[in-house]
Amino acid sequence: MSQLLSSVDQRTNLVGENRLELLLFRLGSRQLFAMNVFKVREVIRVPSLSKMPGSHPHLKGVMDFRGHSVPIIDLRSAIRLPGKMDHEHENVIITEYNRTVQGFLIGQVMNIVNTSWSDIQPPPKTLGRGSYLTAITHTELEGQREIVEIIDVEKVLAEIVDYDVELPQEVLDDEVTAHLAGKKVLIVDDSPTARGQVKNTLSQVGIEVIECQDGREALDLLKHWADEGIDIYQQILMMFTDAEMPEMDGYSLTASVRDDARMKNLYVVLNTSLSGSFNQAMVKKVGCDGFISKFQPELLVVEAQKCMRRILEGKAPHDVT
Repeated sequence: MSQLLSSVDQRTNLVGENRLELLLFRLGSRQLFAMNVFKVREVIRVPSLSKMPGSHPHLKGVMDFRGHSVPIIDLRSAIRLPGKMDHEHENVIITEYNRTVQGFLIGQVMNIVNTSWSDIQPPPKTLGRGSYLTAITHTELEGQREIVEIIDVEKVLAEIVDYDVELPQEVLDDEVTAHLAGKKVLIVDDSPTARGQVKNTLSQVGIEVIECQDGREALDLLKHWADEGIDIYQQILMMFTDAEMPEMDGYSLTASVRDDARMKNLYVVLNTSLSGSFNQAMVKKVGCDGFISKFQPELLVVEAQKCMRRILEGKAPHDVT
């Protein structure tokens, strides 16, 4: 199982090239599910778990992982699949999301596929708000073409972990926030849950939001405004974008914005569940103005204030120095 996630350097190099690798697995049924390999630390057999009285019903227990207590979430239960897992093929995926480590109880692990974000599509709108998917794609497995469903892990976690969006007073600069009321911000994220968290945070300082669910949709919208003669900088204050999204990731979106003279000075902040020094390097490479590991509501407002402060000082939103 450990060989499945070898060559970490090779996998991280895919990030920023609009490519990714997906870990494919089942949840006790024929349907294929997936997570981005970059979020996965290890895949292990089900360890001994300590039950936690009074815990969330989707929490199977807690395990010791390299000296740390890690909660294990029953993924099948969490996304509301009926029935039970086949114990013979149970495994645990140890992941890092939103600066926390957690494990997900899954079924049989199939393999890893290398693909492009351009080959990954948003789920059908007919699935509604109750869906636990952020995207779908296709793969060839055992001679059959199969649909792969990419799980909205952020929604799963948000239903288990209580995320507080209340802003601490000490982060607010009243002289700057007074100018934020009525300003619009573009939020780009494939997770409706993540978009909702950002929206609920920014609304506390009077900011309105425009939502896009992937990088391609956002870039098309920005180009449409520019083609119509609309001043991008009057239309929106700034853009918060996720890194991993169908069709076009946040790195490619930012690079495309910087390459277009009509919008190259737009203030762009990467807001992602990915973390680490690698992302800091990618932020500098593609020209983001900031990087936030989800979910930190106070930093969202800090970045909005930074952008507003630059404008009040008569500077371009994006600092090219």
